[in-house]
Amino acid sequence: MAMDATTRTRTETDSLGSVEIPEDAYWGVHTARALENFPISMRPISVYKDLVAALAMVKQASARANREIGVLSPAKADLIDRAAQLVIDGQFHDQFVVGVVQGGAGTSTNMNANEVITNIALELAGREKGDYAYLSPIDDTNRSQSTNDVYPTAIKLGLSLDLLTLLEELDLLRGAFLAKAVEFHDVLKVGRTQLQDAVPMTLGQEFNGFATTLGEDYHRLKENAYLLYEINMGATAIGTGITTHRDYGHAVLRHLREISGLDLETATDLVESTSDTGAFMSFSSTLKRNAIKLSKICNDLRLLSSGPQAGFGEINLPARQAGSSIMPGKVNPVIPEVVNQVAFAVAGADLTVTMAVESGQLQLNAFEPIIAHSIFQSITWMRRAMRTLRLNCVDGISANRERLGAMVGASVGVVTALTPFIGYAAAAALAKTALLTGRNVGDLVVEAGLMTRDAVDKQLSPARLSGLETATATIPIMFVDEAGFANIPQGRADAQA
Repeated sequence: MAMDATTRTRTETDSLGSVEIPEDAYWGVHTARALENFPISMRPISVYKDLVAALAMVKQASARANREIGVLSPAKADLIDRAAQLVIDGQFHDQFVVGVVQGGAGTSTNMNANEVITNIALELAGREKGDYAYLSPIDDTNRSQSTNDVYPTAIKLGLSLDLLTLLEELDLLRGAFLAKAVEFHDVLKVGRTQLQDAVPMTLGQEFNGFATTLGEDYHRLKENAYLLYEINMGATAIGTGITTHRDYGHAVLRHLREISGLDLETATDLVESTSDTGAFMSFSSTLKRNAIKLSKICNDLRLLSSGPQAGFGEINLPARQAGSSIMPGKVNPVIPEVVNQVAFAVAGADLTVTMAVESGQLQLNAFEPIIAHSIFQSITWMRRAMRTLRLNCVDGISANRERLGAMVGASVGVVTALTPFIGYAAAAALAKTALLTGRNVGDLVVEAGLMTRDAVDKQLSPARLSGLETATATIPIMFVDEAGFANIPQGRADAQA
């Protein structure tokens, strides 16, 4: 930690010796050690504001619990409580400076929180920063606690808070696709399977499908949120509760529930809970599911808008920026592309979480910092990706109605709607003729005497083709003779089902 000659400092001491700390810093010696040891990510934990707020919530709840059970004086508890509230309210976040990737199973993060909250409390008491004889980061702010119960609990709280904003954006994005489904409800298009022409549908149905799948993810994420509500406060080092008063666990849970507003519960087996990080793996997996499905939607948007002249060209994405430094007029689907890349990162982060969960040994998983960073980054990036996809892409999508109509009119896929009336073999033969000649399928059916014009027009109406209106009358079964010609039962040519 470099400081020039003009930097005013204070001296703080730990078991390894003394360190000069910038006078205006609210963090102390343990944080200073971490800054020297872990110049890895160059991203401080303050980038995840909900994690910082969650750390303060844990310290506040612990101060209240310690006061209640009589192991911390009311004066000290009140100072820690007030200082923690300032952090919860968003102040002093810039003092949470340790890197998101760190060794020590999160000890540096916990000590950073202890030091910052203690020094804020000291100032509230009219004392100088670093006056730990009056109020200690370890003996007072960290009373009844260990990194091994504080850190995982704060991660779970922070993720739960972060998830709320992710769900808000996910629901807004779902609503944006739903609005487009309504706008495009009457726009016929050719559906595709395996990238080949299939049967007609509406563009509205396609966008409604996007909305529905995002709605499913919304519910899956909410369900998995409950995995984060089991905490291990009171476990201290390995789950045995050493150095902790027997009443602390119940008291801190009650206060933490009140402070966070979450339906938290204490794990029944604190030893297991302290070493097990399976909840993080399950939650990360659900995030990955959402990311991959969102990426698939973006793939579809890019494909549907491809061209616009030599591709599908079915929809128009909003033009956001010039697409080439050499090709004038080229516009690329940059918003779906960036969402795709976020999905790739989320999938990679999920693998990181999986490996970290598997690699923890015995009574503690030392790799919770990378687990926390991976999941917090995934939530943060997904929330931002959803927002830009909604505002800068989905809201401005328009349909190429004329092109879609022409493609449906020329598609042999519409013959599928007539197979109940003329039979599969006859339909296949007519489809082949239509492909070879470029003729309209409906015209060929009428010319062959298989159905009347009115019957064909009725079955090839947008409502019937898209399945919004189904045939309800009895449909006579067609059969094909040995020569391969469809035989029509009496009155078949007038079928109106």
